[in-house]
Amino acid sequence: MRHGVTYANRHQPVRLEDFVAYADSFQAHYVPMLENQSIVSLDKDGADYRLTLEDGHICRPKLVVLAVGITWFKHIPELLSALAPDICSHSYDHHDVSGFVGRDVIVLGAGASAIDIAAALHEKGANVRIIARALSIVFHDAPDATKESLLSYIQRPPSGIGQGWHSFIYANAPLLFHRLPEHLRLRIVKRHLGPAPGWFMRQRIEGQIPAIMGQTLQNAVRNGGRVTLGIAGDDGTTQTLAVDHVIAATGYRPDLAKLPFLNAEMRAHISSVKGVPVLSDNFETSLAGLYVVGPAAVHSFGPLMRFMVGTEFAAPRLSAHLARKLSTNAMARAA
Repeated sequence: MRHGVTYANRHQPVRLEDFVAYADSFQAHYVPMLENQSIVSLDKDGADYRLTLEDGHICRPKLVVLAVGITWFKHIPELLSALAPDICSHSYDHHDVSGFVGRDVIVLGAGASAIDIAAALHEKGANVRIIARALSIVFHDAPDATKESLLSYIQRPPSGIGQGWHSFIYANAPLLFHRLPEHLRLRIVKRHLGPAPGWFMRQRIEGQIPAIMGQTLQNAVRNGGRVTLGIAGDDGTTQTLAVDHVIAATGYRPDLAKLPFLNAEMRAHISSVKGVPVLSDNFETSLAGLYVVGPAAVHSFGPLMRFMVGTEFAAPRLSAHLARKLSTNAMARAA
Protein backbone atom coordinates (compact mmCIF):
# COMPACT_ATOMS: atom_id res chain seq x y z
CA MET A 1 0.00 0.00 0.00
CA ARG A 2 3.05 2.32 -0.03
CA HIS A 3 2.01 3.58 -3.47
CA GLY A 4 -1.73 3.54 -2.84
CA VAL A 5 -2.33 0.47 -5.01
CA THR A 6 -5.07 -1.80 -3.75
CA TYR A 7 -3.91 -5.41 -3.43
CA ALA A 8 -5.98 -8.49 -4.14
CA ASN A 9 -4.44 -11.92 -4.44
CA ARG A 10 -6.85 -13.29 -7.04
CA HIS A 11 -10.01 -11.26 -7.37
CA GLN A 12 -8.79 -8.03 -8.93
CA PRO A 13 -6.89 -7.72 -12.23
CA VAL A 14 -3.65 -5.75 -12.13
CA ARG A 15 -3.74 -2.49 -14.10
CA LEU A 16 -1.18 -2.26 -16.91
CA GLU A 17 0.33 0.93 -15.51
CA ASP A 18 0.82 -0.73 -12.10
CA PHE A 19 2.40 -3.78 -13.71
CA VAL A 20 4.86 -1.63 -15.68
CA ALA A 21 5.61 0.59 -12.68
CA TYR A 22 6.37 -2.49 -10.56
CA ALA A 23 8.74 -3.85 -13.20
CA ASP A 24 10.55 -0.51 -13.47
CA SER A 25 10.82 -0.25 -9.68
CA PHE A 26 12.14 -3.81 -9.39
CA GLN A 27 14.79 -3.16 -12.05
CA ALA A 28 15.90 0.15 -10.50
CA HIS A 29 16.24 -1.44 -7.06
CA TYR A 30 17.83 -4.79 -7.91
CA VAL A 31 19.56 -4.19 -11.27
CA PRO A 32 20.58 -0.50 -11.27
CA MET A 33 23.57 -1.30 -13.50
CA LEU A 34 21.34 -2.30 -16.42
CA GLU A 35 22.64 -1.13 -19.80
CA ASN A 36 19.94 -0.44 -22.37
CA GLN A 37 21.67 -1.62 -25.54
CA SER A 38 20.94 -4.05 -28.34
CA ILE A 39 23.22 -6.98 -29.11
CA VAL A 40 24.50 -6.96 -32.68
CA SER A 41 26.08 -10.40 -32.61
CA LEU A 42 26.87 -13.31 -30.31
CA ASP A 43 29.76 -15.56 -31.32
CA LYS A 44 31.95 -18.24 -29.76
CA ASP A 45 35.50 -17.05 -29.13
CA GLY A 46 37.51 -20.05 -28.01
CA ALA A 47 36.44 -20.96 -24.48
CA ASP A 48 34.62 -17.63 -24.13
CA TYR A 49 31.85 -15.80 -25.95
CA ARG A 50 32.09 -12.61 -27.95
CA LEU A 51 29.26 -10.10 -27.59
CA THR A 52 29.19 -7.10 -29.91
CA LEU A 53 26.92 -4.27 -28.73
CA GLU A 54 25.24 -1.61 -30.84
CA ASP A 55 27.72 1.04 -29.68
CA GLY A 56 30.60 -1.08 -30.98
CA HIS A 57 31.72 -2.25 -27.55
CA ILE A 58 32.85 -5.89 -27.40
CA CYS A 59 32.47 -8.12 -24.33
CA ARG A 60 34.08 -11.52 -23.84
CA PRO A 61 32.10 -13.30 -21.10
CA LYS A 62 32.52 -16.95 -20.19
CA LEU A 63 28.82 -17.32 -19.42
CA VAL A 64 25.82 -15.89 -21.30
CA VAL A 65 22.14 -16.06 -20.33
CA LEU A 66 19.60 -15.43 -23.09
CA ALA A 67 16.50 -13.95 -21.44
CA VAL A 68 14.96 -12.59 -24.63
CA GLY A 69 11.27 -12.87 -23.72
CA ILE A 70 8.87 -12.82 -26.69
CA THR A 71 10.45 -9.89 -28.56
CA TRP A 72 11.49 -11.82 -31.67
CA PHE A 73 9.02 -14.68 -31.49
CA LYS A 74 5.78 -13.19 -32.80
CA HIS A 75 3.98 -15.53 -35.20
CA ILE A 76 2.11 -14.35 -38.30
CA PRO A 77 0.28 -16.95 -40.42
CA GLU A 78 2.00 -17.75 -43.71
CA LEU A 79 -0.96 -16.45 -45.72
CA LEU A 80 -0.39 -13.00 -44.22
CA SER A 81 3.41 -12.96 -44.19
CA ALA A 82 3.74 -11.34 -47.63
CA LEU A 83 1.52 -8.37 -46.78
CA ALA A 84 3.19 -5.01 -46.09
CA PRO A 85 3.17 -3.57 -42.54
CA ASP A 86 0.84 -0.73 -43.53
CA ILE A 87 -2.04 -3.20 -43.99
CA CYS A 88 -1.00 -6.14 -41.80
CA SER A 89 0.74 -6.35 -38.45
CA HIS A 90 1.04 -8.43 -35.29
CA SER A 91 -0.62 -7.50 -32.02
CA TYR A 92 2.87 -7.21 -30.49
CA ASP A 93 3.54 -4.19 -32.73
CA HIS A 94 0.88 -2.00 -31.13
CA HIS A 95 1.33 -0.12 -27.88
CA ASP A 96 -0.89 2.76 -29.06
CA VAL A 97 -3.90 2.14 -31.32
CA SER A 98 -5.03 5.76 -31.67
CA GLY A 99 -3.88 5.74 -35.31
CA PHE A 100 -6.77 3.40 -36.20
CA VAL A 101 -9.57 5.83 -35.37
CA GLY A 102 -12.33 5.50 -37.99
CA ARG A 103 -10.56 2.67 -39.84
CA ASP A 104 -11.90 -0.81 -40.59
CA VAL A 105 -9.81 -3.40 -38.75
CA ILE A 106 -10.00 -7.17 -38.46
CA VAL A 107 -8.35 -8.88 -35.50
CA LEU A 108 -7.46 -12.53 -36.04
CA GLY A 109 -7.55 -14.70 -32.94
CA ALA A 110 -9.61 -15.40 -29.82
CA GLY A 111 -6.98 -15.34 -27.09
CA ALA A 112 -6.05 -12.65 -24.58
CA SER A 113 -3.98 -10.61 -27.06
CA ALA A 114 -6.78 -10.61 -29.64
CA ILE A 115 -9.49 -9.63 -27.18
CA ASP A 116 -7.39 -6.98 -25.45
CA ILE A 117 -6.40 -5.21 -28.67
CA ALA A 118 -9.89 -5.51 -30.16
CA ALA A 119 -11.35 -3.80 -27.09
CA ALA A 120 -8.69 -1.07 -27.20
CA LEU A 121 -9.37 -0.45 -30.91
CA HIS A 122 -13.13 -0.31 -30.40
CA GLU A 123 -12.81 2.13 -27.51
CA LYS A 124 -10.52 4.37 -29.58
CA GLY A 125 -13.11 4.58 -32.36
CA ALA A 126 -11.99 1.93 -34.87
CA ASN A 127 -14.51 -0.29 -36.68
CA VAL A 128 -13.44 -3.70 -35.41
CA ARG A 129 -14.37 -7.29 -36.16
CA ILE A 130 -12.90 -10.41 -34.58
CA ILE A 131 -12.30 -13.52 -36.71
CA ALA A 132 -11.11 -16.81 -35.22
CA ARG A 133 -11.00 -20.55 -35.86
CA ALA A 134 -12.47 -21.23 -32.41
CA LEU A 135 -16.23 -21.72 -32.28
CA SER A 136 -16.55 -19.27 -29.40
CA ILE A 137 -14.51 -16.93 -27.25
CA VAL A 138 -13.72 -18.85 -24.07
CA PHE A 139 -13.28 -16.31 -21.28
CA HIS A 140 -11.71 -17.38 -18.00
CA ASP A 141 -14.22 -17.75 -15.19
CA ALA A 142 -14.43 -14.80 -12.82
CA PRO A 143 -13.10 -15.62 -9.34
CA ASP A 144 -15.93 -16.15 -6.87
CA ALA A 145 -14.91 -16.18 -3.23
CA THR A 146 -18.34 -17.50 -2.22
CA LYS A 147 -17.72 -20.71 -4.14
CA GLU A 148 -14.28 -21.37 -2.70
CA SER A 149 -14.12 -24.23 -0.26
CA LEU A 150 -11.76 -26.94 0.90
CA LEU A 151 -13.38 -29.32 -1.57
CA SER A 152 -12.92 -26.92 -4.50
CA TYR A 153 -9.27 -26.46 -3.55
CA ILE A 154 -8.81 -30.22 -3.54
CA GLN A 155 -10.62 -30.72 -6.85
CA ARG A 156 -9.08 -27.73 -8.65
CA PRO A 157 -6.10 -26.44 -6.67
CA PRO A 158 -4.93 -22.93 -7.60
CA SER A 159 -1.47 -22.22 -8.99
CA GLY A 160 0.45 -19.35 -10.53
CA ILE A 161 -0.71 -20.38 -14.01
CA GLY A 162 -4.30 -21.32 -13.27
CA GLN A 163 -6.53 -23.77 -11.47
CA GLY A 164 -6.61 -27.55 -11.79
CA TRP A 165 -4.25 -30.39 -11.04
CA HIS A 166 -2.44 -30.22 -14.37
CA SER A 167 -1.63 -26.53 -13.97
CA PHE A 168 -0.73 -27.09 -10.31
CA ILE A 169 1.78 -29.82 -11.20
CA TYR A 170 3.30 -27.90 -14.12
CA ALA A 171 3.66 -24.78 -11.96
CA ASN A 172 5.14 -26.51 -8.93
CA ALA A 173 7.16 -29.36 -10.42
CA PRO A 174 9.08 -28.03 -13.47
CA LEU A 175 11.98 -30.38 -12.74
CA LEU A 176 9.59 -33.31 -12.89
CA PHE A 177 8.30 -31.98 -16.21
CA HIS A 178 11.93 -31.77 -17.39
CA ARG A 179 12.31 -35.52 -16.84
CA LEU A 180 9.27 -36.50 -18.90
CA PRO A 181 9.83 -38.09 -22.34
CA GLU A 182 10.33 -35.51 -25.06
CA HIS A 183 7.20 -36.43 -27.04
CA LEU A 184 5.05 -36.04 -23.94
CA ARG A 185 6.58 -32.66 -23.05
CA LEU A 186 5.95 -31.34 -26.56
CA ARG A 187 2.34 -32.54 -26.50
CA ILE A 188 1.66 -30.90 -23.14
CA VAL A 189 3.20 -27.60 -24.23
CA LYS A 190 1.06 -27.61 -27.37
CA ARG A 191 -2.24 -28.45 -25.68
CA HIS A 192 -2.16 -26.98 -22.18
CA LEU A 193 -3.61 -23.52 -21.57
CA GLY A 194 -5.10 -22.66 -24.94
CA PRO A 195 -6.19 -19.14 -25.94
CA ALA A 196 -8.43 -17.57 -23.30
CA PRO A 197 -8.95 -13.89 -22.42
CA GLY A 198 -9.46 -12.65 -18.87
CA TRP A 199 -12.93 -12.71 -17.32
CA PHE A 200 -12.81 -8.94 -16.88
CA MET A 201 -12.76 -8.44 -20.69
CA ARG A 202 -16.14 -10.06 -21.32
CA GLN A 203 -18.18 -6.88 -20.80
CA ARG A 204 -15.91 -4.96 -23.17
CA ILE A 205 -16.45 -7.48 -25.99
CA GLU A 206 -19.86 -9.15 -25.83
CA GLY A 207 -22.48 -6.98 -27.46
CA GLN A 208 -19.79 -4.47 -28.40
CA ILE A 209 -17.67 -6.05 -31.12
CA PRO A 210 -18.85 -8.43 -33.89
CA ALA A 211 -17.10 -11.81 -33.78
CA ILE A 212 -17.15 -14.22 -36.72
CA MET A 213 -16.21 -17.57 -35.21
CA GLY A 214 -15.38 -20.97 -36.65
CA GLN A 215 -13.53 -19.42 -39.59
CA THR A 216 -10.34 -20.43 -41.38
CA LEU A 217 -8.28 -17.93 -43.37
CA GLN A 218 -8.12 -18.95 -47.04
CA ASN A 219 -6.29 -16.07 -48.69
CA ALA A 220 -5.20 -12.48 -48.17
CA VAL A 221 -4.60 -10.03 -51.01
CA ARG A 222 -3.67 -6.38 -51.11
CA ASN A 223 -6.23 -4.25 -52.93
CA GLY A 224 -4.93 -0.71 -53.22
CA GLY A 225 -4.52 0.64 -49.72
CA ARG A 226 -6.70 -2.09 -48.22
CA VAL A 227 -6.54 -5.84 -47.72
CA THR A 228 -9.10 -8.41 -48.84
CA LEU A 229 -9.44 -11.59 -46.78
CA GLY A 230 -11.11 -14.80 -47.89
CA ILE A 231 -12.44 -16.92 -45.02
CA ALA A 232 -14.28 -20.22 -44.85
CA GLY A 233 -16.60 -21.38 -42.08
CA ASP A 234 -16.76 -24.81 -40.53
CA ASP A 235 -20.15 -25.18 -42.24
CA GLY A 236 -18.59 -24.75 -45.70
CA THR A 237 -19.71 -21.16 -46.27
CA THR A 238 -17.20 -18.62 -47.57
CA GLN A 239 -16.92 -14.86 -47.21
CA THR A 240 -14.76 -12.08 -48.61
CA LEU A 241 -13.99 -9.16 -46.32
CA ALA A 242 -12.20 -5.93 -47.27
CA VAL A 243 -10.66 -3.81 -44.52
CA ASP A 244 -8.01 -1.16 -43.99
CA HIS A 245 -5.85 -3.31 -41.75
CA VAL A 246 -5.61 -6.81 -40.32
CA ILE A 247 -3.96 -7.48 -36.97
CA ALA A 248 -2.75 -11.03 -36.37
CA ALA A 249 -3.12 -11.74 -32.66
CA THR A 250 -1.81 -15.21 -33.40
CA GLY A 251 0.62 -15.76 -30.59
CA TYR A 252 4.33 -16.46 -30.32
CA ARG A 253 6.53 -19.35 -31.37
CA PRO A 254 10.00 -19.46 -29.82
CA ASP A 255 12.63 -20.24 -32.47
CA LEU A 256 16.37 -19.61 -32.23
CA ALA A 257 16.42 -18.86 -35.97
CA LYS A 258 14.45 -15.68 -35.25
CA LEU A 259 17.15 -14.19 -33.01
CA PRO A 260 18.92 -11.68 -35.30
CA PHE A 261 22.16 -11.66 -33.29
CA LEU A 262 22.60 -15.44 -33.32
CA ASN A 263 24.32 -16.56 -36.52
CA ALA A 264 23.69 -19.84 -38.30
CA GLU A 265 27.02 -21.34 -37.20
CA MET A 266 26.19 -20.75 -33.53
CA ARG A 267 22.70 -22.17 -33.94
CA ALA A 268 24.10 -25.29 -35.60
CA HIS A 269 25.94 -26.12 -32.37
CA ILE A 270 22.86 -25.77 -30.16
CA SER A 271 20.73 -28.88 -29.85
CA SER A 272 17.11 -27.95 -30.44
CA VAL A 273 13.69 -29.38 -31.23
CA LYS A 274 11.56 -27.36 -33.65
CA GLY A 275 13.85 -24.39 -33.13
CA VAL A 276 13.53 -24.47 -29.33
CA PRO A 277 16.76 -25.28 -27.43
CA VAL A 278 17.15 -28.50 -25.47
CA LEU A 279 18.23 -27.48 -21.96
CA SER A 280 19.85 -29.15 -18.98
CA ASP A 281 18.07 -28.97 -15.63
CA ASN A 282 20.11 -25.82 -15.00
CA PHE A 283 18.92 -24.11 -18.22
CA GLU A 284 22.21 -24.73 -20.04
CA THR A 285 22.18 -25.40 -23.79
CA SER A 286 24.43 -27.94 -25.50
CA LEU A 287 26.96 -25.08 -25.85
CA ALA A 288 28.73 -24.94 -22.48
CA GLY A 289 28.21 -21.62 -20.78
CA LEU A 290 25.18 -20.57 -22.84
CA TYR A 291 21.86 -20.54 -20.97
CA VAL A 292 18.27 -19.82 -22.01
CA VAL A 293 15.33 -18.78 -19.81
CA GLY A 294 11.80 -17.56 -20.46
CA PRO A 295 9.43 -18.75 -23.21
CA ALA A 296 12.29 -20.31 -25.16
CA ALA A 297 12.71 -22.76 -22.25
CA VAL A 298 9.13 -23.99 -22.51
CA HIS A 299 9.92 -27.37 -24.10
CA SER A 300 12.29 -28.22 -21.26
CA PHE A 301 10.38 -26.92 -18.23
CA GLY A 302 6.78 -26.65 -19.38
CA PRO A 303 3.98 -24.07 -19.59
CA LEU A 304 5.28 -22.31 -16.46
CA MET A 305 7.99 -20.71 -18.59
CA ARG A 306 5.42 -18.71 -20.57
CA PHE A 307 4.61 -16.59 -17.51
CA MET A 308 6.39 -14.13 -15.26
CA VAL A 309 5.63 -16.41 -12.31
CA GLY A 310 8.12 -18.82 -13.89
CA THR A 311 10.94 -16.60 -12.65
CA GLU A 312 10.20 -17.83 -9.12
CA PHE A 313 11.68 -21.13 -10.24
CA ALA A 314 14.14 -20.06 -12.94
CA ALA A 315 15.88 -17.14 -11.19
CA PRO A 316 17.01 -18.83 -7.94
CA ARG A 317 17.91 -22.10 -9.65
CA LEU A 318 19.98 -20.51 -12.39
CA SER A 319 21.60 -17.89 -10.15
CA ALA A 320 22.65 -20.57 -7.63
CA HIS A 321 24.11 -22.67 -10.45
CA LEU A 322 26.01 -19.70 -11.91
CA ALA A 323 27.34 -18.72 -8.48
CA ARG A 324 28.73 -22.23 -8.00
CA LYS A 325 30.24 -22.24 -11.46
CA LEU A 326 31.86 -18.83 -11.09
CA SER A 327 33.21 -19.83 -7.69
CA THR A 328 34.71 -23.01 -9.14
CA ASN A 329 36.29 -21.05 -12.01
CA ALA A 330 37.75 -18.49 -9.56
CA MET A 331 39.31 -21.23 -7.45
CA ALA A 332 40.75 -22.89 -10.55
CA ARG A 333 42.38 -19.62 -11.63
CA ALA A 334 43.77 -19.04 -8.14
CA ALA A 335 45.27 -22.51 -8.12
